[in-house]
Amino acid sequence: MKNKSTELVNEYIPNVELLVIDETGAKVGVISKREAMAIAQQREYDLVVVSPDSRPMVAKLMDYSKYRYEQQRKLREMKKNQHVVEIKEIRLSPTIDTHDFDTKLKHALKFLEKGDKVKISIRFFGRMITHSDHGMIVINKFIEAIGSNCTVESKPKMDGRSMIAMIAPINTDK
Repeated sequence: MKNKSTELVNEYIPNVELLVIDETGAKVGVISKREAMAIAQQREYDLVVVSPDSRPMVAKLMDYSKYRYEQQRKLREMKKNQHVVEIKEIRLSPTIDTHDFDTKLKHALKFLEKGDKVKISIRFFGRMITHSDHGMIVINKFIEAIGSNCTVESKPKMDGRSMIAMIAPINTDK
């Protein structure tokens, strides 16, 4: 059986006094590693350190392979239930037409429903930069159109030749 060097099981436990707990959860007492190993072998269990930072270390008699399997199963279950929040970008233009605006709005609403954050950006080309107030109006209009389906994480602000705002879905625990 291969063990990682960080896991304190059987012979990988340092030679110290251990507070031993048996397989039923009852305290055996503070005994040496050698005595604890003898008890574990007699009962056909592994000796596993469950609290390495405490003094004395706390070790428990258990079936280590079953314990590792349970831990891995819990980890898989947690990973399955978590949702990774992605940042989706919607690019607008200061001179955007209403149909384009509505299409981008539908995309943003779809991203928010999935639970993703949306980065709204407007890139100014050439002399458009002198009329950045038009960009501010477009982004604010976009955020208002989304309405109560989101929370504004960062208000529109200039970043070089771009104006950026960030919106996130409203947290609804299922």
